[in-house]
Amino acid sequence: MSANDQWHYENFDPTGSAIGYRIRRKLDEVQSPFQKIEIYESTDWGNMMLIDGAMMLTTKDNFFYHEMIAHPALLTHPDPKKVVIIGGGDCGTLREVLKHKGVESAVQCDIDEQVTRMAEKYFPELCESNDDPRATLMWDDGLAYIKNLEPNSIDVIIVDSTDPVGPAEGLFNKAFFADCFAALKDNGVLVQQSESPLMLLDLIKELRTEMGKAGFQEFQTLPFPQPCYPTGWWSVTMARKGGQGFDVRTAELDTLYYTPEAHKAAQTLPPFVAKALGE
Repeated sequence: MSANDQWHYENFDPTGSAIGYRIRRKLDEVQSPFQKIEIYESTDWGNMMLIDGAMMLTTKDNFFYHEMIAHPALLTHPDPKKVVIIGGGDCGTLREVLKHKGVESAVQCDIDEQVTRMAEKYFPELCESNDDPRATLMWDDGLAYIKNLEPNSIDVIIVDSTDPVGPAEGLFNKAFFADCFAALKDNGVLVQQSESPLMLLDLIKELRTEMGKAGFQEFQTLPFPQPCYPTGWWSVTMARKGGQGFDVRTAELDTLYYTPEAHKAAQTLPPFVAKALGE
């Protein structure tokens, strides 16, 4: 390591750990009405986006997260046509959703337009589906948007949020999940990013409990690698409206990590996670 090397470190108090990245320079910084957004150019991970000091994505490894929050939910629904993404301002999840030809409409509602503008500039590959005629980009309060949706009108709701603090705090409780339950059609699927299954199992348990209080009866948590997030191991949690299980449909998709086989493998939880979640 050269004495001239610059490093950016992120401390993550909930896990008692930190992670560092060797960087060349800071490319941009904007304080939006909601949060501080920073872009760095790294030596090995491509560009990096941080929000309020927390890593959101890197060029190198964002595909793990975007593929796993989108495809499992869409491929365990029998025929998803109407999709809503809450958050997801970097547009990577929207891109993955629109790889499914049967999807007729995908609404992305993020509270902070500045995240999308930064993604368009520094992660243009994630925004290549923004002009798809099936896509609608909104910058509004996701809590209010879900509450005002017509009941029984949506097939899949994807909650692509930051950690449960600040603007995202309201996306992790019974009231929000009840609004999602009402908006979903029978057999609809809700999927939420659910943090590290290694260090934040209690949060996952609480999330599933809150989903259950809102009316959901079936749940599935899927772990996957995410090197740029604390512990390097992340998860999404799905909840279904109705009792149809989580069988995986096959599909031909242009992906870097996700396959139906990888999806089925993720459904087999490590014993310590399965025990903690009561599976």
